[in-house]
Amino acid sequence: MSNKTQAADNAVILLYHHVSDATPASTSVSPETFQQHMSYLAEHYNVLPLKDVVVALKNKQSLPDNAVAITFDDGFKNIYQNGHPILAKLHLPYTVFINPDLVNKVNYHLSWDDMKNMAKQGASFANHNLRHEHLLTRLPDENDEAWLVRRITDIQQAETLLEDNLDVKDKFLAYPYGEFSPALQARITELGYVGFAQYSGAIASFSDFSALPRFPAAGIYANLDRLKVKIASLALPVSEVTPVSPLVDGNAFTFQFKVQSDDINNRQLSCYFQGSSQPITRKSEYVSVSFAKKLPVGRSRINCTAPSISQPSRYYWYSKPWFIPTSEGKWLD
Repeated sequence: MSNKTQAADNAVILLYHHVSDATPASTSVSPETFQQHMSYLAEHYNVLPLKDVVVALKNKQSLPDNAVAITFDDGFKNIYQNGHPILAKLHLPYTVFINPDLVNKVNYHLSWDDMKNMAKQGASFANHNLRHEHLLTRLPDENDEAWLVRRITDIQQAETLLEDNLDVKDKFLAYPYGEFSPALQARITELGYVGFAQYSGAIASFSDFSALPRFPAAGIYANLDRLKVKIASLALPVSEVTPVSPLVDGNAFTFQFKVQSDDINNRQLSCYFQGSSQPITRKSEYVSVSFAKKLPVGRSRINCTAPSISQPSRYYWYSKPWFIPTSEGKWLD
C-alpha cells in the first residue's frame, strides 16, 4: 500500500466528554487545553464532519491526508459553554452523542434549544442510547433475547427523539461507557447503525463499523505532545482475531491476530497492557500475547503499535477492549 493510499484510507476520531475545570478529572479537559488541541488540529489537520469520514471509508472513497473527526459523549452543557465557542471560532465541525431522555430534564445536559443553536455553527448530534446506562446490564432472570429487545428498543427510541427534534438521520450510536457485545454489534448493524466505542486506534475502510475506535483526549490523555502521536496514527490491518468477543471470563487466555500489512516489520510491533509492554510470540504474520492472570474487573484494553516503514514518524495502531463484570454481575462506571 502506497503512502498516498494509506493516507487516503485513514482517519482518527477524538473523544471528549467535559470541557471544564470543575468536572471529574478523568473525563475532563480544561478550556485552555482544549483550545491548544483545537488550534493544533486547525493548523495541521483536516478536521471533517464525522458523517463525511464514515461515509467515505464505508464506501472506500479517498479522504484527505490527516483526516480527523471530533466527538463528545454525554451532551454536557459545558460543551456548549466552553467548547463550542472555540470550535465555532475555528470553524471546526464536531459531533455530540447525547442521551435524549435527559434533555430538558437535568440542568447539566444540553437542551434541545442549545443543540439547535450549536447546529447552526458546525455541530451535529447522534445517539448515545436513551439513558446513560451500561447496555450489558441485565434485569433479574432476563434471557438473551429479552435483554437484546429491551436494549434495542431504547436505542431506537433515542433515535426517534433525535430525528423528531433535530432531524438527525445518520444512525450513529456511541455505546455508553464504550461497552458492547457481539449480539449488540450484530443487531445494530442489521438496523443500519454505525457503532462507536471508547478504545483507541485509527480507522480505515477495513475497520469494524459496528464498534469504531476513538482516541480519548481528556484526563490523563490530554497531554498534547502524546496526543500528537495518536492523531498521526494509522489503522493497523488485522484479521483472524481471537477471542473475537470483548466479553471474556477473566481467566487466563491467549490473544492472537494476523497482521495484514507489508508496511510494518513484525519485529518492531509492540503490545501494551495497563501501561506495561507485553511479551509477544511471533509466527510468520501471526502475533499472540498470553495472559496468565485474570483480567481486572472493569474495562481494559491491549494496544499494539508498530512504526510505518514508509512513514517512520507514524505508527500503526490496533487496540482490543475487554469488559469484565464484578462477581455480582455488575458493570463498573
